[in-house]
Amino acid sequence: MFVTRLISGIILLVLTAIFLYFGGIPLLAVLAFLSVIGFLEMTKAIGITRENGNFNRLEFTGIVGNILLYTCQMYFYFKQEAVDVVYLLGIIVFTIIAMLAVYVVSFPKFNATQAVGAVFAFLYVPVMLSFIGMTRALPEIGNKVVWMIWISAWGSDTCAYCVGMLTGKTIGNHKAFPVLSPKKSIEGCIGGVVGSVLLGMLFGHFVMGSDYGTILMGIICGIGSVIAQCGDLAASAIKRNYNIKDYGKCIPGHGGILDRFDSIIFTAPCIYFLIYFFLDIKYVFMY
Repeated sequence: MFVTRLISGIILLVLTAIFLYFGGIPLLAVLAFLSVIGFLEMTKAIGITRENGNFNRLEFTGIVGNILLYTCQMYFYFKQEAVDVVYLLGIIVFTIIAMLAVYVVSFPKFNATQAVGAVFAFLYVPVMLSFIGMTRALPEIGNKVVWMIWISAWGSDTCAYCVGMLTGKTIGNHKAFPVLSPKKSIEGCIGGVVGSVLLGMLFGHFVMGSDYGTILMGIICGIGSVIAQCGDLAASAIKRNYNIKDYGKCIPGHGGILDRFDSIIFTAPCIYFLIYFFLDIKYVFMY
């Protein structure tokens, strides 16, 4: 199991590096594909059942909204312009309206819990993951700062695991969430944040090339680590509510897309908005 998980993790990391490096249409196409799978994993988990193994109308509407979301980003990529958020908001709002319209027209085929669950699944996976592409598309710095999404998420997870194992063998662990996630310790959570700060500072030092950039990247990655851990716990809480072990089986040793990208889903919009917040000053450490 460990070997399978390790090999899958390495392959996933290499593929991630390749698509993030090239960006553009290949990255957006992969994100669209992953979003569809993740969306269907969530709808299955929360009980939006399929009709004879096929997509039902709520799921179909979410898939169409997902495709439109990434098609919009591809359109602006071809125009070589920053994505106009108004268009994305329009797609998101009208997808939600369409889902609720399906609920009304099909009544009583779907209940209110399923309709709300479909809306949640759409916002949780396709919309949140789309911020990876939007971060990568940021003018001049997108190819650099997009890596901070992974530093904050997977870097935090790795550091938390290592610190948790180390302290558990020396001073013992204090359970942070004994009911929700018994293996997570306070020491591990702190270690994940500190590790992300240090990784962010290293990233800022070598990639951004200034003291200001080093400090800023450390702060952003530290905040991202806290958000990433919240994302991991949120995904775990949903699984516990619906009594499932994994969201899927498409990644050997890891589970489904949501099992591996649960923290990424949260850090992607977080990093985007933090970078956007520093939009007026980020060029100080770029040159």
